[in-house]
Amino acid sequence: MVKLIILAAGEGKRLRPLTQNIPKCLVKIFGKPLLEHQIDVIKKCGINEIIIVTGHCGEAIKIPDMQFYKNEKYSLTNMVETLFCAEKELDGPVIISYGDILYEKKVLEKLLNSKNDFSVVIDKNWKEYWQIRTQNILDDVESLTLKDGFITNLGQKVNSLTNIQGQYIGLMKFQNDAISILKDFYHISKKQSESGSNPLNFKTSFENSYMTDFLQGLINNGHKLKAIEINGGWLELDTLNDLKIYENLYNKKILNKFFNLEDN
Repeated sequence: MVKLIILAAGEGKRLRPLTQNIPKCLVKIFGKPLLEHQIDVIKKCGINEIIIVTGHCGEAIKIPDMQFYKNEKYSLTNMVETLFCAEKELDGPVIISYGDILYEKKVLEKLLNSKNDFSVVIDKNWKEYWQIRTQNILDDVESLTLKDGFITNLGQKVNSLTNIQGQYIGLMKFQNDAISILKDFYHISKKQSESGSNPLNFKTSFENSYMTDFLQGLINNGHKLKAIEINGGWLELDTLNDLKIYENLYNKKILNKFFNLEDN
């Protein structure tokens, strides 16, 4: 059976003051905490083993029947280190979800149905969504290129839209040989970084590597990451402005252009 790990250790600085005393995943949106929306969808997809990796104000998360780990160094690290705080859970098919995203049931179902060892959800219909969130989409979007349905490059800053064939959303699945590859690659990369240079991203420390750095490292080492293509059906809650925009769309009854809350 597949299990699902939610990475919810971040401080959510761009959502302050809402995140002053609670983690980002407990910020309320559409009437209830973001995390509750996630868990509702996850359970409707038949996934009952849910692990949450906490950090900032993690003790505020009081949901029964969940397994918890804590990234004690959450203020000094990033997503990769947060994931590997729950390394012992990487023992079979596993979905990894960021803790600050909402997704429709059909998005998670499509990922569940993938037979590939490495599967990463990408949004092909990203442009219109980004345009409602920021005045200059180049300030926020990252590279993502595909070949024959597999990701060749992701997570880099761009100067034009040429190298953007979708957007990474923070939802992925690993199974079969990918599990041991994932763990081996992490430990080998961490060991290499002890010499002073981070093999995942020379611009930062290993501990601060982004998940996209890690995924790109796997690609560079010859592993094939299948792109699970969607057309909308998800939201990222990153800033106070995001929250304001989504609530406004919901109140105007036009949110379903990007995300159908009722289908969940």
